Amino acid sequence: MSRRPTVAWAAAAALAAVARDASAFTHIVKPGETLAQIAERIYGDAKLETVLVGANALDVQGGTVIVSGMRLEVPAPGHHTVLQGESWADLALTWLGAGDPPRTELLAVSNKGVPWIPPVEGQEIEAPAVVTYIAGDGETINSITQKFWGDPNRGWELNRYNQREAITVHRGEVVLVPVPGLKLTEAGRNEARAAAERDGASGGMVHEQQRKADGELPQLLADVRYGRYAEAIGRGNRLLGAGGLTHPQLAIVQRSLLEAYVAIDARAAAATACSAWRSNEPNPVLDPMRVSPKIRAACVVK
Repeated sequence: MSRRPTVAWAAAAALAAVARDASAFTHIVKPGETLAQIAERIYGDAKLETVLVGANALDVQGGTVIVSGMRLEVPAPGHHTVLQGESWADLALTWLGAGDPPRTELLAVSNKGVPWIPPVEGQEIEAPAVVTYIAGDGETINSITQKFWGDPNRGWELNRYNQREAITVHRGEVVLVPVPGLKLTEAGRNEARAAAERDGASGGMVHEQQRKADGELPQLLADVRYGRYAEAIGRGNRLLGAGGLTHPQLAIVQRSLLEAYVAIDARAAAATACSAWRSNEPNPVLDPMRVSPKIRAACVVK
């Protein structure tokens, strides 16, 4: 059985407890728009279309075409006013999905602090935008840092952030890529605020759930890859139960559940997971060269 999940998209970010700028938001493509135009308007730099491509897995399926009405996840930094007693580890857990040393250090250093000295109450901090990147064929951790950071020699940093060690990155593997220094233009900030209003007042809590899910997706994929199917089923259903996931996140969870259910011969559950995966995956392909006949049978693929 193949243990490499099919590619999907992804996203993240923003709390409701304290007023602040929205983090990641959704952009609905308008007629005639290109990725370069969107990046120029939102980030002030057309070259940052790379961020949009990576965040939406547009290049993994062999093309970067966008069409009118398509929903794009737009990575953006988040902002937070430090509350009494909050530590860098607390803030990293909230904003970056984990309070481990690599993420704590990134958050502290990005805000000109050090991880062992707590931030000052009332300080306005910026949480770096994070791209949930789904790897394609033939990629390495160094090629990913070249793509997003312009430096192929920083793969060890990205590995440390993701708690992994290998240079090779398998097709379908999720790699979280922080993008410190990514800023929104005034037009970008206006669009983020409009998106928050469009998505409703509960958007803050929903974004929080999405960000926490981003922190767990790599572990979910690892559970499936290494045959920990019971753990994968438990984790996947907890993520679904929390609600508020994006379509890309739902695609990753349901595709993982499909494989786990097939592995334990839970056919009805596998069929349900396959149907849910297809409804959330923009290009639901089960490659016969990569996917086992049992998974294809669960999806009634002939």
